[in-house]
Amino acid sequence: MTASNGTAQSEVTAVEEGADATEEALRARHAARARSAVDRALAACRHAGVNDSQAKLVPNSPESKAAHAVRLASGAVEALAKSIPNAAADARCARNAAATASVAAQVAQAHDGGGELAEAAYRAALQASTAAAVAAGAQGLGRDESLNVKAEEEELAAVVAAEEAGWM
Repeated sequence: MTASNGTAQSEVTAVEEGADATEEALRARHAARARSAVDRALAACRHAGVNDSQAKLVPNSPESKAAHAVRLASGAVEALAKSIPNAAADARCARNAAATASVAAQVAQAHDGGGELAEAAYRAALQASTAAAVAAGAQGLGRDESLNVKAEEEELAAVVAAEEAGWM
């Protein structure tokens, strides 16, 4: 019921505005993580000599798979900025970008012939991908603070490991 002074409507409007602000804040966090993962993927591909021309609709090598995944993830991150914020969808975009970065890390690791730093960077990419998947999953749907923080920490660790491996 609405009071004669409109208090109930004001409260509803305030709640809606708060929800919009939360969606925007979550969008910013998930988008930052997605951009970081795409940057890692691009850097790993560059390091391994993989370029966009190797992308194939039906990949037939790890390199073409990585190039195609980077192309798709880059496009999804660009499209994210043009869509309405949705924490679950935004988290899935970050998850997909992290998965792309792990594919690219595998190619960069193979290019390096293994080695401790390349192995650590690959493991960190897998951990970032796993944390992003959990944050986007049914339990959190991109809204669980502790899962989002864990995904952000793992993304940062993956960036550091990729830098140490010389991929970035």
